[in-house]
Amino acid sequence: MEIADHGAQALEMYRKALQNGKPFDVVILDLTIRGGIGGEETMKKLLELDPKVRAIVASGYTDSPIIKNFRDYGFAAALTKPYKIDQLQPILRQILLPE
Repeated sequence: MEIADHGAQALEMYRKALQNGKPFDVVILDLTIRGGIGGEETMKKLLELDPKVRAIVASGYTDSPIIKNFRDYGFAAALTKPYKIDQLQPILRQILLPE
């Protein structure tokens, strides 16, 4: 597991992992990052790097169109904050182990 403080750092980490042939299994992006690139813009750039990227958008803004229509923005799933591990686990199973 790796953690980025902002979108630009996440993009660089993902790019390096991809170049090393070890792309991340799943990326969780916060929709809003103070002073940095947020989840929507980061996802657009991730999709340019790797159209197969699997990402979850997380936000406390439950009325956000991105949370409501996450697939339209390239995300595999959405989580509303705060969330607990028991809410994340089934989403990860669904993304990583599709039927």
